[in-house]
Amino acid sequence: MIQIVADTTCGIPLEQLKAEGIHVLPQIITFGDASYRDDIEIDTETFLSKLTAAKQLPGTAAPPPALYGPIFKSILDAGDTALVITPSLKVSGTYRSALIAAEEFQSGQIHVVDTGTIAGGLGSLVLQAKRWAQEGMDIETLKSRLSAMAAREKVFFVVDTLEYLYKGGRIGGATRLFGSVLQIKPILTVQDGQVEPYEKVRTLRQAIATILEIDLEICRNNPDAHLTISHCAAEEQASLLKARLESELELKDIPVFVVPPAIVVHAGPGVITTSCFTSPN
Repeated sequence: MIQIVADTTCGIPLEQLKAEGIHVLPQIITFGDASYRDDIEIDTETFLSKLTAAKQLPGTAAPPPALYGPIFKSILDAGDTALVITPSLKVSGTYRSALIAAEEFQSGQIHVVDTGTIAGGLGSLVLQAKRWAQEGMDIETLKSRLSAMAAREKVFFVVDTLEYLYKGGRIGGATRLFGSVLQIKPILTVQDGQVEPYEKVRTLRQAIATILEIDLEICRNNPDAHLTISHCAAEEQASLLKARLESELELKDIPVFVVPPAIVVHAGPGVITTSCFTSPN
């Protein structure tokens, strides 16, 4: 049996992950000398209140290798295989942390996969991996299918300001946009595991309208799109986008996730993002 191990950057609510039998690791949020696990010690609402009061931007850290140890031990003791599905190594240290933890066990039954993405798309990959595992797929086939699916992801997002990405060092190729943010509202994407500019528009309304049209083109007549919406402090825009996409695509209940604190640290409040996957055919 293959057991799935994820972390909070997948954006899926903890209750849902636990109900699915998916192991979940926290990211660590730091405000000065104080640190918090974002699974049991701080949620997005509490994080935002602290962020407003903070004199400097908070930091993040990947789950330390020691947190993986008990999970790996329980999986191996059960005679099962562990599949750790991590966010892009270019934006998070989670992949490296999981590898370090796996080395302690010297077991071929622990596999770590870098998906090259984060947030909603990562969540879709985690849930699909769980479904494949339940179907009895072998580990090498599952890893191959997961990598192929990850390569088909299209993620687009808009942030209220590039300041958080810039100061957090997660801005990637979009760094050349910094300094012109007063004149534009850039649509960003993730390519090769890092943030890159996709298109420049002048208003948030234009940005969301553009993302809508892109998603419609990708998802129409595509049963494997796995479309999701994620946001932080942008509930109204997310709800409007959800309603329009559901109407145009004749879909019901497109998942809308709240972006977890570890991502808000770098994207900032007001972020809204969509993730979907092109057809495998």
